[in-house]
Amino acid sequence: MRLAMGVVKPYTLPTKTKHPKRSSDAVPHHLKLGKKWNEYHGSNNWEGLLDPLDEKLRVEILRYGKFVESTYNSFVFDTSSPLYGTCRYPKQSVFHRSGLPGTGYRLTKNLHATSGIELPRWVQKLPSWVSNQSSWIGYVAVCQDEEEISRLGRRDIVVAFRGTATCLEWLENLRSTLTQIPNVTPSSDIFPYLQRPMVESGFLSLYSSSARKYQSLRNEVREEISRLLQSYGDEPLSITIAGHSLGAALATLTAYDITKTFKHAPSVSVISFGGPRVGNQSFRHEVEKSGIKILRIVNSTDLITKVPGFIINDHEDLGEERKGINVASPGSLSTWLQKCILEKTQWNYADVGRELRLCTENSPIVKPNKNVATCHELDTYLHLVNGFRTSTCPLRSTAKRVQSR
Repeated sequence: MRLAMGVVKPYTLPTKTKHPKRSSDAVPHHLKLGKKWNEYHGSNNWEGLLDPLDEKLRVEILRYGKFVESTYNSFVFDTSSPLYGTCRYPKQSVFHRSGLPGTGYRLTKNLHATSGIELPRWVQKLPSWVSNQSSWIGYVAVCQDEEEISRLGRRDIVVAFRGTATCLEWLENLRSTLTQIPNVTPSSDIFPYLQRPMVESGFLSLYSSSARKYQSLRNEVREEISRLLQSYGDEPLSITIAGHSLGAALATLTAYDITKTFKHAPSVSVISFGGPRVGNQSFRHEVEKSGIKILRIVNSTDLITKVPGFIINDHEDLGEERKGINVASPGSLSTWLQKCILEKTQWNYADVGRELRLCTENSPIVKPNKNVATCHELDTYLHLVNGFRTSTCPLRSTAKRVQSR
């Protein structure tokens, strides 16, 4: 087992055939989304689909989880290999060779993340993998199979990201203070003391930094999405961004950037597995205002979902029930203290998106071997999603066992 902030062992999605040759074999026909695809893509924040967990939504979550899993299976983790940090397979064979045949999707673009950390000169004396600045982080793919397009009710573009794997990615994770997003002006004055949308410094660095060999992840995504929108923009289209751990944080930043960059962007949703917090309350408000839908899948025993920073006041929007420390009436001591803390600290985060909460404690398979790493692994999340029924009866007895290769 590899230990990283997002390590995975293969997990098998239920299929009609063991080795499907076509996408219509991979997902049963009766799970057709059709005209209701917007609901399953989050148009109504998955209202009425999470508790109990709708069977079609379960299959869709697992399907996107498999795309994320393929990013781990395709990544070269071997630090002694000259290919360390790259994708081990040619672009045209990634899905088939990473255990994901018959998707109906075609991989169109490899994506790379670059750390913006400037290392001291003495690091050059260490093995090259220690200072590996850029690495393969995932891909963009588009649905091409007509039967799968019919089942989905639209053509889907998927962006998939893996979690932390390299030394510099780990260091970026530790840069957990908030930083302002460049060239972003907040579009609301609801929170007068939260005028600046801010996100975690390390995540933004990995998304926006470039190197000699690779342009920034941000620019790679923009170029490919622009090309695909020009090709398919005249038909029903969606963009689904899926990631685990660090990849979930990058998925949120990617979704936000797409809606800010493209004025007429199609429906954009994020499927987040075990994602850390990304930004502050103002950032969350900007994400919600942009129309992005985020399904945040959380394991209650996963520490990564509880970091970085802390939450002073967690509420979804004005007029709704507020959690944590309530916003006090204007002029009160509590408001003054909140204002000072929010303005002067860079550690005040807010969760964003609709939450599907799972728990390792409900699994007789995972619970006996529970540890910090197991609770965060992608295959644990897929196991819990596969078994979850309702919050009152959390895990069905037919939940599949976590598998290893």
